[in-house]
Amino acid sequence: MKKNFNEFKEFIVNKNTAVLGIGVSNIPLIRYLVALGAKVSAFDKKEEEELGEVANEFKAIGVTLVLGSDYIENLHGFQVIFKTPSMRIDLPALLKEKAAGAIITSEMEEFVKYCPAKIFGVTGSDGKTTTTTIIYKMLLQEGYRTWVGGNIGTPLFTQIEEINSRDMVVLELSSFQLMTMNVSPEVAVVTNLSPNHLDMHKGMEEYIDSKKNIFRFQNKADTIILNKDNVITKSMASEINSNLLNFSVVEKIESGAYYESGKLYINNKEVCTKNEIKIKGMHNVENFLAAFCAVSKEVSISSMRAVAITFTGVEHRCELVREIKGVTYYNDSIASSPTRTVAGLRSFDIPVILIAGGYDKKIPFEVLAEQGYSKIKVLILMGATKFKIKAAFDEFANKSGNVVPIVIVESLEEAVMKAKKLAVSGDIITLSPACASFDFYPNFEVRGNIYKDLVNSL
Repeated sequence: MKKNFNEFKEFIVNKNTAVLGIGVSNIPLIRYLVALGAKVSAFDKKEEEELGEVANEFKAIGVTLVLGSDYIENLHGFQVIFKTPSMRIDLPALLKEKAAGAIITSEMEEFVKYCPAKIFGVTGSDGKTTTTTIIYKMLLQEGYRTWVGGNIGTPLFTQIEEINSRDMVVLELSSFQLMTMNVSPEVAVVTNLSPNHLDMHKGMEEYIDSKKNIFRFQNKADTIILNKDNVITKSMASEINSNLLNFSVVEKIESGAYYESGKLYINNKEVCTKNEIKIKGMHNVENFLAAFCAVSKEVSISSMRAVAITFTGVEHRCELVREIKGVTYYNDSIASSPTRTVAGLRSFDIPVILIAGGYDKKIPFEVLAEQGYSKIKVLILMGATKFKIKAAFDEFANKSGNVVPIVIVESLEEAVMKAKKLAVSGDIITLSPACASFDFYPNFEVRGNIYKDLVNSL
């Protein structure tokens, strides 16, 4: 049963509240908490001059700023603490405050708890954003007033009083957001699971366990959608307490969605053919099947089809940039894991010149070598993981005899120039890094936009 937001409004008045991180989602949260009457302190490792005008604004509305590299050491005496999603709950400072009676939460936890609308939550290692966007577009096509948030869109907690019970909300949820959740959305989707974010999680077991929170607190009236082709998600079926729908591209599914003989079905009804879908790759067929399951109670087959045959994809996901002298350039900057890069490579009919490498999330690259080698003409490696990826390909070559030409570069700029020099008419060049961007760039969007600027300036 959803809680009434008036309870939160009454609770937060005059509460000594800390917000950890002055970033994209927390800036509007801080404003909102002040408007609701909380006594807010905003914490961040940045100094005041780095925050710029935001610092002046917050001081003007009575926010106490706690800044600098040692900011967390000043976290004491708070009744409510909103943490940023990527911050671990077991930090000593947080554990100490929790033991002293503080409520530790996040913008997303409070939103899911109090949102009056039906929530569709999407998580997984790959395909989250595309599946979230497809669900959002299908609900819009059917005529619902629909909101999208979580990892994409705008922070929704500050808009919660504008959302009503007849609306629909679609959330992309990361393992970090789910890790401390004790409430689940009414409709939950797990697209797939493979090693990811092992730089932040203590191991694969913790990563998987955090994902399970998307359905762990559901009731019998709720719905969970699982990928039956993925070993990890398939194994979750024994733990659910709600209605299970499966999707598969390899077997016929009686209760759910499947792909057979070039066609996509939901509950044994044909929606469209694979050839009618605008976005390439079997991984996108899977994304559509997951979305069909999610909206099967709310959306007609005709609305599903309308989106399936017109949706051209999300920016930075196998995005066509341009063609120059017969060479086609794609931007797949979203691919921050080896499995995501492999899925992107499978979208193409010929081996490609692949630009990869970046921040080290402590995940293995053997799967990229073993499953991707036949789809790579030349591998151009950059970033903090370049030699780690090279080692995986070298080891695979020693075992199998399958050698992929590898070029090491020092920057994305050098990678693009090297790729252009190596390419001949008919080739495909794609940025699909298999890694996060944080060694060079703040996020994958910035990385993708810089890549597109480089390509468009050739």
